[in-house]
Amino acid sequence: MNTPSRTRRFLLGLGAAATIASLAVSAAPAAVEQVAISVDAQAKATPFPHFWEQMFGSGRAVLALRDDYRKDLDAVHQATGFGYVRFHGIFDHDVGLVQRSADGTISYNFSYVDQIYDGLLERGVKPFVELSFMPPELTSDPQALQEFWYHPNIAPPKSYVEWDAMIRAFARHLIARYGIDEVASWYFEVWNEPNIGFWAGRPAQSTYFTLYDHTARALKAVSPRLRVGGPSTAQGAWATDFLAHAKRDQVPVDFISSHVYGDDTAKNVFHTDENIPRRDMVCRTVDQVHKEIAASPYPHMPLIFSEYNASYANLPNVTDNVFMGPWLANTIRECAGKVQIMSYWAFSDVFEEQGVVKTPFYGGFGLIAEDRIDKPAFNAFAMLHKLGDQRLKVTSDSALATRRADGTVVLALWNYAPPVGDSASYTPGEPGGAPKHFSIDVQHLAAGAHATAWRLDETHGNVIASFNQMGRPAFPSREQIAQLRAAGQLAAPEPLDLTDGKFEITVPPQGLVVVELH
Repeated sequence: MNTPSRTRRFLLGLGAAATIASLAVSAAPAAVEQVAISVDAQAKATPFPHFWEQMFGSGRAVLALRDDYRKDLDAVHQATGFGYVRFHGIFDHDVGLVQRSADGTISYNFSYVDQIYDGLLERGVKPFVELSFMPPELTSDPQALQEFWYHPNIAPPKSYVEWDAMIRAFARHLIARYGIDEVASWYFEVWNEPNIGFWAGRPAQSTYFTLYDHTARALKAVSPRLRVGGPSTAQGAWATDFLAHAKRDQVPVDFISSHVYGDDTAKNVFHTDENIPRRDMVCRTVDQVHKEIAASPYPHMPLIFSEYNASYANLPNVTDNVFMGPWLANTIRECAGKVQIMSYWAFSDVFEEQGVVKTPFYGGFGLIAEDRIDKPAFNAFAMLHKLGDQRLKVTSDSALATRRADGTVVLALWNYAPPVGDSASYTPGEPGGAPKHFSIDVQHLAAGAHATAWRLDETHGNVIASFNQMGRPAFPSREQIAQLRAAGQLAAPEPLDLTDGKFEITVPPQGLVVVELH
């Protein structure tokens, strides 16, 4: 069946997604679900690198010059310590890199490029350089414009001689400005989602491979230490073909990258008619690409999912809500050990793919809403940052048990429940499902240990409850913004009664709890 691209479905769904219903959801109280968990604090553990918080996506490159972008970057960096940021459009017209004179001569202006990358590095964050999109001065088709509000050009270059020269000049400039040791620690990713509408070359795959080959070889000609990869596809696509091509034609590749969202379909990702729930789609896709790499000529190639989220559409009941706490925790649980880096899309709603933001809570991708208001997802990342880097065995699918280097045991406990309302609207109200009562037994804790818990749920760290009470104003007043910023703060930690390593805690539907024991 001929289906529209994910991008088109995303844009067509925006009108429905922004419709806010005024009816509250009511449901009969459900019986409490009992969950018993046993953890050995001194057991042998497995490495648990924080792959989910090493990188975040963001709005297009030029937005990195904005003050609110940089303040949001600082806030997320402080909460997670993340090291890389990825965005589209470093070659777009508004960054002004490529200049063509009347006689056809090409020159380069690195002013905005430098300001963008300087701003990141000054804040302790490195670029994950997505090499996109086509500078209008180099394009083979000036009319090949993508549907985003800022309409990037997605055509192949008119001349690969000019494209290669630009890539070499770009790489040489970065090395001259920042030094090879610094730039060699960055990543260079060729293009974005060439398989679903961000690439106008036809046939899409073979023409993208041509773009990749030229770009990778141009970068490596400047320095073999530069890390380059792709194919940066949507829906986990092309990994097998890409690595076979790289091997056959001896093309440099240092990592595989791809993307997936929780509401991508099994038909698009796996070419089946399965109904894969939102909670499992991302890690099912990660697992598939992980296995494809293992079966390839490069079985140890690093895997980077340079975009992921629970939804690719603007669904306030998903990305704005406390739902993101358990969804994120479960995604970490399922994906661990299969991927080196996963980049949540995105760290901030300083974001213009669908135009200028019209209201703080429209289902945007960011952890921080317009006006620097922390969303529940921001609090989820801040809480899960507390997890240790060693994973302890636990049998529940609603828990993670970890240990830090100092011996502190950190547990994440959650109660996953699907989003409130249907997939195209938001109905304020309580999520359905039963509360979960966790009975925890942690053996071999140090004598005198105590327990501290952080919560995220409908009544903890949830700015949306306050926004709903305000009547969801499209343009909050300055006073309302101050109130929303306060309401969005992570709830204060609470002590738990701990006796001989045992404690109990109840988690409501769509709730997340992180507990430190030391």
